[in-house]
Amino acid sequence: MNINQAFTILKNAGGIRAARIITEKRKKISFWRALYYAHLLKIGMPVAKIIHSRWFYGLEFYTNRHTLDPRPDTETLVESVIKDCIENRPRTILDMGTGTGCIICALCKNIQNSTGVAMDKSVKALKVARKNIKKLHLDNQIKTCHADFENFKSNEKFDIIVSNPPYIKYGDIRVNEGAKFDPKIALYAANDGFAAYEAIAKNAKNLLNKDGKIYLEIGIGQSNQIIKIFEFFGWHFDRIEKDLSGINRVVVFKH
Repeated sequence: MNINQAFTILKNAGGIRAARIITEKRKKISFWRALYYAHLLKIGMPVAKIIHSRWFYGLEFYTNRHTLDPRPDTETLVESVIKDCIENRPRTILDMGTGTGCIICALCKNIQNSTGVAMDKSVKALKVARKNIKKLHLDNQIKTCHADFENFKSNEKFDIIVSNPPYIKYGDIRVNEGAKFDPKIALYAANDGFAAYEAIAKNAKNLLNKDGKIYLEIGIGQSNQIIKIFEFFGWHFDRIEKDLSGINRVVVFKH
C-alpha cells in the first residue's frame, strides 16, 4: 500500500500528528503493519513506543517497553545542571536510574570533556542505555553499571549526581494512560513515592565530591517532603527549578 493510505488508517486511529510521525519514521508500511500500528494507537500506546524513538534535548534516543520515554519535563533537569557548569572544565557525572541514558548522554554532549557512569537496576534498561551511548558515540565517556540506589558503590567520586527516580505512589490514579506501557519499576515507589529518594539521600553523599551537587527530578507536590528527607541525612538545600508549566520539577542539594 502507498504511504497516503497508511497515513489515512493511522490518522483515523490516533490523529494527524501520530500518523505524520509514524509515516515519516517508517517510509514503507504494509497494509497489515498499518493495521497493527492503528491497533496500538487505539489502545493508547505512545507513538514513541511504536517507532522506538524519542527526541530529547536535541538528540534522538532509542526507547522500548523496558524504559520510560524521555519527556520534556526532564529537560529541566538537564538545564539545571548545565547552567551550573559555565566554567569550561571537565565534570564527572553519575546518573542513578539511567533508563534510556538520555540524561547523562545529553549532559556529556553539552559539558565539554565530561565523563560518567550510567547506573540502573534493570538489566534490560541498561541494554537500551548502552545502545544509545554507542549510537551517540559516547562509548569513551560513559560507562554503565548494574546496581540499585541502595547498593551502588564506587571508588570514584563525582562532581554531579543526577537522578529521575521512580516517584509515583502506588495506586495513584493521576497516572496517564500512556504510563501503562512504561515499566512499573521506573514509575512507582514505596513509602508514598519517596522510597527511592530516601535510598539516594542515604547512599549518595559518599559518592559526591566536596563541591559537587545532586540534581533530582521530582513529582508534583513532593518538594517539601524531599527537602526534609535530604536534610535529615545531612544534605544542604540549594534551590528548586520549575519546568515550563511553572511546576516545581527539580530540587538541588549540596554537601
